[in-house]
Amino acid sequence: MKIYTLHKKQILPLSMDEAWNFLSNPANLKTITPDYMSFDILSGADRPMYPGQIIQYIVTPILGIKTKWVTEITHVKPKHYFVDEQRFGPYALWHHKHFIKAVDGGVEMEDIIDYKVPFGWIGRLVHPFLVKPKLEAIFEYRQNKLEDLFGKF
Repeated sequence: MKIYTLHKKQILPLSMDEAWNFLSNPANLKTITPDYMSFDILSGADRPMYPGQIIQYIVTPILGIKTKWVTEITHVKPKHYFVDEQRFGPYALWHHKHFIKAVDGGVEMEDIIDYKVPFGWIGRLVHPFLVKPKLEAIFEYRQNKLEDLFGKF
């Protein structure tokens, strides 16, 4: 069983309160997800994040195939971190840790995603040229969108 990790960091010129208020609002996920993914929240984004929260989406990750994705917010430490885990969706495993910490002049945001692709050896075969580049592009879009919204550090 192969588990992959995607690790991203970004510094933005925001206060801790501004960063936390934006990141902990599930409705903002649509704002920082590329339009081509047709990301739509079905339920669960009606309040700030809390442990046990279930959020349901429809997303189009590849080849125009719509997929239901259900995540649970498993851990929340306000103004420090939260964790979402896939309960149903396109990955065999999805565990996403979001950390924020104050730095001089702003906040550092860190994402650590541990994931496993489905379909055994076929999934591992397509990972380097299909799954990994797609995830990298999604998180690059997210970083650029956050800079558009809040400015560069």
